[in-house]
Amino acid sequence: MSGPGDWSWWGVAGATAGALLVVWLLLVGGLLLAARSSPREVSPRDLLRIGPDVARLVRRLAADGDLPRGVRWRLWLLLGYLLLPVDLVPDFLPVIGYADDVVVLALVLRSVVRRAGPQALERHWPGTPAGLALVRRLAGLPPS
Repeated sequence: MSGPGDWSWWGVAGATAGALLVVWLLLVGGLLLAARSSPREVSPRDLLRIGPDVARLVRRLAADGDLPRGVRWRLWLLLGYLLLPVDLVPDFLPVIGYADDVVVLALVLRSVVRRAGPQALERHWPGTPAGLALVRRLAGLPPS
């Protein structure tokens, strides 16, 4: 005889899957809300063009011992998120598949700029001045 407090393995697995689905939906909803405040003038083509420079920028910033530890942790987590094949929104979905990567990148860059200042971006930027201007827009900074 089982009472209301007894759970089968299927019940536990179902509850866990349901909870994970709710958390995933909340995260995707948060990303969609954040996407509304992200810069619209940054196109996917622009991001592909500066992608390697952005990856080097994030790695250089994460390795900078002068930055606060929390900032460096966020940057290492960002690198891990961007390098892992598993995303909040799968990349095979047109447009929105890569939008989550852009939104997460923009949020982390804005966080870095708030804590470390725009000089950190400029000091570690490996690319062209035009690429830096694009990264500044992505980070929510005015043009220099």
